[in-house]
Amino acid sequence: MQDKYLPADIERAAQQHWDSTEAFRVTADASKPKYYCLSMFPYPSGKLHMGHVRNYTIGDVLSRFHKMKGFNVLQPMGWDAFGLPAENAAIKNRVPPAKWTYDNIAYMKQQLKSLGFAIDWRRELATCTPEYYKWNQWIFLRMLEKGVAERKTQVVNWDPVDQTVLANEQVIDGRGWRTGAVVEKREIPGYYLKITDYADELLGDLDELSGWPERVKLMQANWIGKSTGVRFAFQHDIAGDDGQSINDGKLWVFTTRADTIMGVTFCAVAAEHPLALHAAKGNAELAAFIEKCKHGSVMEADMATMEKEGLPTGLFVTHPLTGKQVEVWVGNYVLMSYGDGAVMGVPAHDERDFAFAKKYNLPIEQVVAVGDKAYSLDAWQEWYGSKDGVCVNSGKYDGLGYDAAVDAIATDLAAQGIGEKKVQWRLRDWGISRQRYWGCPIPIIHCDSCGAVPVPDDQLPVVLPEDCVPDGSGNPLHKREDFLNVACPCCGKPARRETDTMDTFVDSSWYYARYATTFGKDKMVDGETDYWMTVDQYIGGIEHAILHLLYSRFWTKVMRDLGLVSYREPFAHLLTQGMVLNNAFFHKPEGGGKNYYWESEIDIQKDAKGQITGARLKQDGTVLEHELTTMSKSKNNGVDPQSLIEQYGADTARFFMMFAAPPEQTLEWSDAGVEGAYRFLRRVWSFGHLFASEIRGQIG
Repeated sequence: MQDKYLPADIERAAQQHWDSTEAFRVTADASKPKYYCLSMFPYPSGKLHMGHVRNYTIGDVLSRFHKMKGFNVLQPMGWDAFGLPAENAAIKNRVPPAKWTYDNIAYMKQQLKSLGFAIDWRRELATCTPEYYKWNQWIFLRMLEKGVAERKTQVVNWDPVDQTVLANEQVIDGRGWRTGAVVEKREIPGYYLKITDYADELLGDLDELSGWPERVKLMQANWIGKSTGVRFAFQHDIAGDDGQSINDGKLWVFTTRADTIMGVTFCAVAAEHPLALHAAKGNAELAAFIEKCKHGSVMEADMATMEKEGLPTGLFVTHPLTGKQVEVWVGNYVLMSYGDGAVMGVPAHDERDFAFAKKYNLPIEQVVAVGDKAYSLDAWQEWYGSKDGVCVNSGKYDGLGYDAAVDAIATDLAAQGIGEKKVQWRLRDWGISRQRYWGCPIPIIHCDSCGAVPVPDDQLPVVLPEDCVPDGSGNPLHKREDFLNVACPCCGKPARRETDTMDTFVDSSWYYARYATTFGKDKMVDGETDYWMTVDQYIGGIEHAILHLLYSRFWTKVMRDLGLVSYREPFAHLLTQGMVLNNAFFHKPEGGGKNYYWESEIDIQKDAKGQITGARLKQDGTVLEHELTTMSKSKNNGVDPQSLIEQYGADTARFFMMFAAPPEQTLEWSDAGVEGAYRFLRRVWSFGHLFASEIRGQIG
């Protein structure tokens, strides 16, 4: 044992020993208790960041702890390698996304190895390889057969410059996040997975996830959004161009407050609703408003806070219980993709409707009273939306409480054949079609004679060409005749491949099961999967609490129903680690925004306790402000793990990460804390060297 603590020498020797002895290679062993520890796999962006280091250090400590306790421990690693960042990098650097991705994987793998994690690298996977995405395609075809997948048309966000669909989160102030182009609402066909068929089970099984944080389960429950209410119709005789009543003469709505139905004073429909489009044909102002709505957000959070706007259509529908004529408006806050694309307006007992009615001078009629509280038309009060009152000004329903009123009203609507009690879900089917190149090809062939034809299993995988270089003008697969042109599997006539690729959430929805197999070429998963699954400890950021985790739970249940696995939930315990924070230094220019600077560009003043008291640019003395925020490239406040390892060693980085803050809490970066961790390890080494020397002396 050398007398000085030289991390580079020590860690290199240890890692070489682990590699030569295959210390972390594991196989199923029924004689031992198993422990499957999994950290969310990284996107190969080019370099690890400190968030990665913290995530994987937590998992590694748990893995080594259980291995010392005699568990058969699996800790794998791979790469979430498809996606838009690779395309953007390809456009910028004029290289194929494949080259950029594989080069990044090679570099980041070396970084991970230098950190000394106990990973079974034999199980490494990259989602962009045909060996992996073949099974995306295979199970997609099984979903088509089972009816879990379907092709349908739906309203989406369309970027006219990138020529692609954007997720809601990629639309910022009505514009595409990358191009800045005004986003359009378009109805285009695509493939959808019926996650809604599993909504009840996904919600109910949350109760079984005792190892999950309560806030994550609540977030998922809210996203699934089970609502019990009444779906009913306002009838009308509005005829379309074909002379037939539009939507069979019924305007359907869903409400959880059927007890307020007697207070309806207007109805609002989405801009894409058939009644709105019909009314716009002879109304230029309404047509312009509808076009404006098409460029708005479809995110519920945005809809809740945006200014509510509307225009009357000049159309009327009939109230099902009073027979009164109710005016139909187009509202920018109504989404065609939610429910039937229409809502009943009850201004007296809904805050949004109240604001809308006040803005456009629409009637407000109180139909629920709570005790002796007086109702005012001047300003909204919280009790207006309460379910604790009784019906008033509601004819035969006067005096009934919420439950009794809903039952009575539902019964009367059902007697007319225009309403019933119904459970509705906030959850929507998962649209997986992306007009992107760098993703898993959807295994469909389009034939003029046979329609959309699934690719036969023996022709899988449909291999994505890896030499395309996107130029920002749309999907380059459209220009690849060698990819597009193919014979129809049914009739043999010339046909064309589907050019849409799958949402990258598909790749990450089952990778945990692929790790836990022997990677046979003939099966998506094998018997070893049932030995390792479920994952005993899953670790990742809270930002994945909804979509990734929900899609993974859904995918597991589909695999179960297809007879591929026996378990029903993928992750027994979930840890959402805190973010790594660091000081960011910036200057606010007159035009607005913030210009961030690296710490190396700054003279920083600190007090006796090490607290920052001021900062100036070295170049010209400009006074800077600072904030404690998440480490980010955009804020120039990241710390390169590689330089940290080279200076102090991997053990110092790992030690600091584990002791600076509890895993669930945010960790504040501290250069002094890193120095302290290094000094501690140096003292431990010195103690060990002294102890070893004394033992050798006693033996000698």
